[in-house]
Amino acid sequence: MRIAILMAALCGGLVVISANVAIPQDAASTAKTSQPKATPARRNPWTTSKIVGSPEPPAPYRTQQVFTKLKFNEPVAMTFAPGSKRLVVVERRGKVFTFENSPNVDKADLLLDTGKTTYGIALHPDFQKNGYVFVTYIVEEGDPLPKGSRVSRFQVNKTSPWKCDPTSEKVILEWPSGGHNAGCLGFGKDGYLYLSCGDGSGIADELQTGQDISDFLACMLRIDVDHPAPGQAYAIPADNPFVNIPNARPEIWAYGLRQVWKFSFDRANGDLWAGEVGQDLWESVYKIEKGGNYGWSISEGSHPFRPDRKLGPSPILKPIIEHPHSDFRSLTGGFVYRGSKLKDLVGAYVYGDYDTGKIAAIRYENGKLTLQQELVDTPFRVITFAEDQAGELYFVDYMNGVLLELQPALKSAAPPPFPRKLSETGLFASTKDLTPAAGVVPYAVNAELWSDNALKARLLAVPGAGQIEFDAIEYPQPAPGAPRGWRFPDGTVAVKTFSMEMETGNPASQRRLETRILHFEQLAGTEEVGDQVWRGYTYVWNDDQTDAELLDAQGSDRELLIKDPAAPGGVRKQTWHFPSRAECTLCHTMPAKYVLGVNTLQMNRNYDYGHGRVANQLQELADLGMFKSALPKPPAELPHLVNSRDEKQPLDERARSYLHANCAHCHMKWGGGNAEFQLLATLPVNELGIVNTRPGHGFFNLNEPKVLIPGDPERSMIYHRITKLGLGRMPHVASNVIDTAAAKMLKEWIAQLPKEP
Repeated sequence: MRIAILMAALCGGLVVISANVAIPQDAASTAKTSQPKATPARRNPWTTSKIVGSPEPPAPYRTQQVFTKLKFNEPVAMTFAPGSKRLVVVERRGKVFTFENSPNVDKADLLLDTGKTTYGIALHPDFQKNGYVFVTYIVEEGDPLPKGSRVSRFQVNKTSPWKCDPTSEKVILEWPSGGHNAGCLGFGKDGYLYLSCGDGSGIADELQTGQDISDFLACMLRIDVDHPAPGQAYAIPADNPFVNIPNARPEIWAYGLRQVWKFSFDRANGDLWAGEVGQDLWESVYKIEKGGNYGWSISEGSHPFRPDRKLGPSPILKPIIEHPHSDFRSLTGGFVYRGSKLKDLVGAYVYGDYDTGKIAAIRYENGKLTLQQELVDTPFRVITFAEDQAGELYFVDYMNGVLLELQPALKSAAPPPFPRKLSETGLFASTKDLTPAAGVVPYAVNAELWSDNALKARLLAVPGAGQIEFDAIEYPQPAPGAPRGWRFPDGTVAVKTFSMEMETGNPASQRRLETRILHFEQLAGTEEVGDQVWRGYTYVWNDDQTDAELLDAQGSDRELLIKDPAAPGGVRKQTWHFPSRAECTLCHTMPAKYVLGVNTLQMNRNYDYGHGRVANQLQELADLGMFKSALPKPPAELPHLVNSRDEKQPLDERARSYLHANCAHCHMKWGGGNAEFQLLATLPVNELGIVNTRPGHGFFNLNEPKVLIPGDPERSMIYHRITKLGLGRMPHVASNVIDTAAAKMLKEWIAQLPKEP
């Protein structure tokens, strides 16, 4: 993915310091104090906070790390070795480890290294006799092997600990790879090997293979690896549903599946359950039936998606349950629990969500849901679930590489009531006038996050005499270019009020729409297992603009009517989206250090505190004693972004700052964006993995586009996708209006980049 280093001209006059953070050669515009600074007021402690706990009822379960001495690098799959007490973990980059199922185990043994991107594993039911290990891996461009997805069988040798002989590889199955590869493997109670294949595309089933049963894509396969046909690596079970259908692939068991991210079998009755990652709006759980059609891409879950597309040979089946994207964003399939530790969950299907960290359970009996419950809201990237030999359940955090389990929540005293009105939070001396309470500090950022023309006012509330540790958070590492974050004291609140001009260009027409708060709670443990959580809440302003009410967890939309002479009839309709609590976690992630605006790059600028005092914000916080130690350097020598709207700033810095503020919290290592590139301003362009990189999520009818083509904005996805609305828009959340000024600026930036390195 990386390319040769481009000409220094790509850096556009930037100076790179040792931390690889780009600094304008003239830092006076933001980092230096442009006016004499009066002596700051003595710090007033913030003592009025009423923000404690959560408005939701206590979770019935909690999480606990297991095998605490083990840690893996980007684990994606986990299972157990039949007939043994060993567990198996697969890392994305191809290493497969086994280890003893013992709480004190301190070492995992390498079983296999495919050297390829690996997604799935299944050990043969008779593993103790034949030593067969099946894996799914991807052959990328540039590899001497044919490009595509592959299932191969390896054989374990007789040594202890086990180790697969690389020369024992036998290719079982191959099919085209693409944006969605799925790749989960598992043996059913019938002894056959099942395999999930994604639709091979990025956006909207662009290959239109979802309803096509002439290929493997968007299907669940079922094959017999124990009794291969003559000259073949497997046989087709005679009772597969499409064996006698002309032009159908007889391996197919079910179809119409976009991206099954983990399936499993109920060990009690053999039922096949699958978690389906949706596209725009819905995440689904399916109970997979023989010959079942699950609708993609005619439907997404039970909802129309492209209803005009050709239907496959069987009717569409509905999901057992589906979650809107205000609740789940990337569903990870789990297991029907059959262990003994969690007695209330026996017979329930337990599953989770990669993006939000939520873990939930359903019980499905006699065609009806008899249980639907959120078990716990975690700070983890839930990449996979697993069972051990006894049926006990584990889940894996992709970010930290640790293994965890569920435990019943500890009983505790009822928390105080959570404030239902903004005036009850203790953040404001006058809510109506937005006057902050004593000790609550206003601030501004260098590079604004685009919020559909909304104007924003920000506050930072640090409880009592609490102090911030400056640039103290580096985890997770290694993550080249990832800026350090500030470590806040327990109970810190970041506040942002959104207002909209109801008449374009008339500041007097501003109306407050919402005030969002992020509330920090310090947890026990270490960064590796999630020692902090930031919970997001939205308060919606009333018509009188005197107070705001706490919005429920699901979020909502409101249509705004804005006077605009450029709009037809002089009125423009705009949908404003109030985010759900789950949606807050999509951007405020661990690798982005949770709070996107309260960090060195964004806060290193001047602010007018009133009464003739204009000061650098970092210096002001330091003078107020809000940092635990002195700043490591004067603000002018510390890194910062620039205002992307300020045309006096160099174009390179404006463009890079805009991409950093609006995109990098996803497009960074472990950030959640599933494209393999970064958009951090802290790395040179040639180290971002974007220049002349093939898009992984569709071409959008462009002529051989790339993520970024220097000198050619029209074929650069970075430009094209911010000019879209609806399907394929970036950012894909939190915006319904095109940022035309930013699009123009990025177009100019890409056009002036040199075409040749």
